[in-house]
Amino acid sequence: MAAVNIVRSAVSGLLRKSTTIKTPVVCRLSTVALQQKFHTVKTIANLYNNNHIQNGKPKVAVRNYSGGPPLTIDLIKSRVLLVLQLYDKVNPEKLSLESHFIQDLGLDSLDHVEVIMAMEDEFGFEIPDGDAERLLRPKDIVQYICDKEDVFE
Repeated sequence: MAAVNIVRSAVSGLLRKSTTIKTPVVCRLSTVALQQKFHTVKTIANLYNNNHIQNGKPKVAVRNYSGGPPLTIDLIKSRVLLVLQLYDKVNPEKLSLESHFIQDLGLDSLDHVEVIMAMEDEFGFEIPDGDAERLLRPKDIVQYICDKEDVFE
């Protein structure tokens, strides 16, 4: 009984009526909502059934995802430096393209791995462990990404 009162008060609040709403009104509201939902599904099904064949052959759906802006060396530099500035163990005042992660910035090997993982997330490709060991400065990372993405001056 309490649940019915909650539903009645919610519906009455929605309709802004001060009188009590009876249960058939709630049933009618839900029936209308179901009919609208069914009509939408039926419309989508009709569109699919009418439009999935073209010239007697089934259509093939192709999605063309747009790429980001073309990468430039300056854009790569700024993104690498931004990722490093946002890393909590890097002091942004000491950071430059020539900074060594271990000697200048005081990172350890685990921090170096986390930096490489952050770069992988930022640029959307995996950096093999053999290559990651050689990336000890931000300029090394920039050069590696430029080589990987075929970005030249």
